[in-house]
Amino acid sequence: MMRRAPLALLGAALLLAACQPVGTPKAPDRADLAAELVRLTGSGPPTGPEGACWASDVTPMVIETVTQQAMVSDARRDKDGRVLAPAVFRSETRQNIVQNREQVWFRSPCPQDMTVEFIASLQRALKARGLYLLPLTGQMDAPTRAALRRFQADRGLESDRLSLGAARELGLVTIDLEAG
Repeated sequence: MMRRAPLALLGAALLLAACQPVGTPKAPDRADLAAELVRLTGSGPPTGPEGACWASDVTPMVIETVTQQAMVSDARRDKDGRVLAPAVFRSETRQNIVQNREQVWFRSPCPQDMTVEFIASLQRALKARGLYLLPLTGQMDAPTRAALRRFQADRGLESDRLSLGAARELGLVTIDLEAG
């Protein structure tokens, strides 16, 4: 009887070890939606792939304001080097265009897929992330668009139109596991 106890414990340990998962699936990375933008020199939408749907938006112009101090006159000093009158400065402000407005294109779910159920799922996914706080309506209304813009802007796409990359990250469309 004493010899069977260690064997029974060993057998139980092997059974438990067999029940443990071999590997844990990797959580999806945060999407870089800016990498999915297509900029065209002509009119859009882009061609291909077959059956793909595209959305477009206009990126905002980015302007930086630069303020510098420019010396109007030097300080006046006496023969011993003491300051009689301090230097006079004035502020000069100018604006530089860092990025012009431009139309960008990105893949998006097709219009026929944007059903009431799909949009309710979008609202649910945004609500789970604390971005959408209202009741689910299934309508692509202003609060839904604002929440979507906040989600996508944090990932490099300043748009209230749903991109395919954001839909994938939110779990709303399937992901091809072979592709990536």
